[in-house]
Formats: sequence, C-alpha cells, structure tokens
Amino acid sequence: MTTHDQRTGTAQAVAERGRSRVKLYVILILSVLAVNLVFFVLGALVGAWQPKAWSLQIIAALSQLNLLAAVLPRQHWMVNLLSWIATRAPTSWPLALRWKLAQYYHVGGLHVGGAIASTAWYLVYVVLLAPAWADGEAGYDDVSLGIALLVLTLLITICALAAPGFRTRHHDVFEASHRFGTWTVLALAWTNAFVLAKLQAPVRTLGEALLTSPIFWMLVISTSLAIWPWLLLRRVAISVESPSPHVAIVRLDHGFVPPVGTTRAISRSPLFGWHPFACVPAPAGEPGYRMVISRAGGWTSKFIDEPPTHVWVRGIPTAGVANAKRLFTRVLYVVTGSGIGPVLGHLLTDTQGARLVWVTKAPRETYGDALYTEVTTAQPEAVIWNTTENGRADVFELTLEAFHDSGADAVICVSNKGVTDRVVDEFGRRGVPAFGPIWDS
Repeated sequence: MTTHDQRTGTAQAVAERGRSRVKLYVILILSVLAVNLVFFVLGALVGAWQPKAWSLQIIAALSQLNLLAAVLPRQHWMVNLLSWIATRAPTSWPLALRWKLAQYYHVGGLHVGGAIASTAWYLVYVVLLAPAWADGEAGYDDVSLGIALLVLTLLITICALAAPGFRTRHHDVFEASHRFGTWTVLALAWTNAFVLAKLQAPVRTLGEALLTSPIFWMLVISTSLAIWPWLLLRRVAISVESPSPHVAIVRLDHGFVPPVGTTRAISRSPLFGWHPFACVPAPAGEPGYRMVISRAGGWTSKFIDEPPTHVWVRGIPTAGVANAKRLFTRVLYVVTGSGIGPVLGHLLTDTQGARLVWVTKAPRETYGDALYTEVTTAQPEAVIWNTTENGRADVFELTLEAFHDSGADAVICVSNKGVTDRVVDEFGRRGVPAFGPIWDS
C-alpha cells in the first residue's frame, strides 16, 4: 500500500523535475523583470518618477518598449532566426555550450517577462497620472485618463488569463483574450497617442508631436508586427484520411512545402481556434506536405469526425523543438502516441543521425499501414512498444537501454508532461543533453 509520505515524495519529485526543465524559461522571465526593476530603482533614486508630463512620457515609453519586447519573441520570423542562430554551432563545440544553445525554444520567457514588465510600468503610469490629471497638469485630460485606465484593465486581464492553469483548461478563452485584447490595447494606445499629441497644440502641430514621440515609433513597429502574419492569411484546400477514429492525416498542397522540423498553425475559422501541428514531408514523389492530427480534445475530435475541405493558414512555418538535433551527431527521439508527429519529418529525412523509441497503442492500426511502413522503413532499428499487446511501459527504462545501444549523444522527448519531465530530468542527471517541449514552447 502506498503511504501518504510516499505519495507526497513522488509528487515532490515530479514537481522538481518540472521546475528543472523550465529553469531557463524562468531565468529569462526573471532577467527581464530584474532589468526593469533596476531602471525603476535608479529612477526613484534620482526622483524621476513624478506626476509630471515629462516623467509620465518616460514611463509610458518604458511600458511600450517592454510591450514591443514581448511581441518580438512571438513573431514567427524571430523564432526561426533564433533557432537558426542557436543551431549554427558545430558539433565540435563543448557539449555544455551546445546543451544550452539547444534550449532556444525557452524564448517564451522573454515574452512573458516583457508582458509582465509592461503591465507593471503601465500601473505606475496610471498611479502617477491620476494626481497629474487632478492637478490640471498640461497635456492630460479626462479622455487620456479614461483610456489609460481601460488599457491597464486590459493588460491585467490578458496577463491573468494567460496563467498556465487557466490557459490549459480554457485555451479558447486564452487565445481570444490574447488576440483581441492585444488588438484593443494597440487601438487604444494609438488613440491616446493622438489625444496627447493634439493637447500639445498650439506649441506643436499634431504631426510634429507625433513624429518626435518615441512612443509613436514604437507603436508603428508593434502594430506592423501584429499585422504582418495576417497579411499572409490564406484559405487552402486539404484532403483528410482517417486510418482510425483516433487519427487524421491531413494533406496540404498550395504551392509551398515547409522546411523539415517546422510547425504551422491551422484553423477552421480565421479568427478563432488556431492549433499548431508539425509539417511532415509528403511521401517520395508526391506534392505538398502532411500533418498528423490525433484526437486530444474538442477541436481535434471535431476535425477527425467532421473533416473540413479547407483550412486557414497564416504567417510562416515556425521552427520546432526537434531542430535542436542539428547541434548533435546522433539523436534518440522518444515519443509516445501522437508525439510521433512533431519528429516524423526528422525521422524520415535523417535516417543516419536519428533513432526512435515509440510507445503507443496498436501503431499500425491507429496510424495506418502506409505511415507505419514509412516509419519502420526509415528507422529499421526503431524500438516500437505496442501497449495494446505489451501493456504499459516504463518509458525511461526503455529509452535508457535504447540510448546505450544507439550511440546517440542527445535525447529529444515528445510526450505528456509527466513522461517528458522524467525522461529529460533523468538523462540530464546522467550528463546527457535531453530536451522536450515546455508548456509555452
């Protein structure tokens, strides 16, 4: 019988693994916040934070600068650029350095840190704006105060709804709040910029006030970055094959084949329900590319049961976690169930530098004879554990044995959080670079 202490110890061990795996992600968040805290303390020491127009403009600019810093890491081209830079290191570089570079996908920490810091600065802005407005400080009126209060409310709401627990349970609400909330904040920021510029008359014309304002130029950049992916919005035809009620294999052919190792979000509606899936090369001699979609919730279930004839795509394909393999000579991929999708492109195209452990139920029946044959042909030494026939597996122990046999120098795991945490943590303890998606990859 399992005692309370044993259960508590197990829970603590699992939590510790999870914290260890997101360590760099948390460090990036705290680093952004620390830099902003230093600015705040230095400003306080010299008396910079006052309910005066010049002080409020500096604070508003710092808030907008952090918002821009939050937007950048979420840009598809920026993710691809960071991935490209991080994976340029040759395999002759020290292992410890390549291990750190391979964690480029933790860059979401910069996004979170920037968003929190932007909200904090805007809170300071509103706190100081209130007495400035009450004292009749030149350049601020009822409209600017009202807009500021509304922006602060939206920023706090966006941050609150992005909390990991809420985001996991209510993904659609999180997505809508992030998208439409951010658009609304930008619209209000533009309105406020024009209001404040107009209030500077007759000392300055509206154009002069705008063109000399750093906030105006940061808004130009932020808005351009927000609009850019939507300029690439396309509705494309697809064909869907369902080898079993659990899986849909989607074929897309719209004159463009994404690079191996990238993911792309698709949706049935242009404004709601965007979900990313790995881009898998089409079989040899066939056009286009594929996505493997497994039943894992309401959206995927409806997609499999009622497959559409078209989907929407936007932006550009984005580099995935598995691209870290470029920093190593040979990689062992450990996947469970539909985790095969994100690594499938690598397995099919890099047969010499990849090895596979796949734990899943009835793989041939679930994913189809054609896809199963592709995998086993490309990876004849793959360890495929059929849970329908063999029962549950200890994924780590199975992986450890395969790792020693494969000659790999790194491990990439795509599974549920518990399995991924354990595999990454256990190999890390043994001095082996191991990676797996984090909740904010």
